[in-house]
Amino acid sequence: MATSTSKTTASSGFQYGPLLAGWLLPGAGHFMQRMWVRGTLLLVAIGGMFFLGLAMQGKLYTSAQNILDMLGLAGDLGSGLFYLISRQLGLGADSVQVTTADYGTRFIVVAGLLNVIAAVDAHNLYTGRKQ
Repeated sequence: MATSTSKTTASSGFQYGPLLAGWLLPGAGHFMQRMWVRGTLLLVAIGGMFFLGLAMQGKLYTSAQNILDMLGLAGDLGSGLFYLISRQLGLGADSVQVTTADYGTRFIVVAGLLNVIAAVDAHNLYTGRKQ
């Protein structure tokens, strides 16, 4: 009985707020639900991976010429504001020129994919699908 009451209370209102906030800024969906530790861990881990990838001169995908570029672009877009701001500032190499840049590119893509998973987790916590 308590579970159905809390589920009804949690799912009222705009359900996609934590999902959108979590996508825009890693951990923001959890911050909205007052999960400060989890949100901070996500922000530090995903932000650290993204900026470490940029420091290794990783490539930010800007367009999709083939299926692999399309998947890389989708992964990069998962980082939300980190990706958009980095593109506006001209960060991220156009092409991989040093050995560490390939690892950096993968770090950036994985950070975006992890952020998508974290945003979906925040949405599931908000709607009551996950406790």
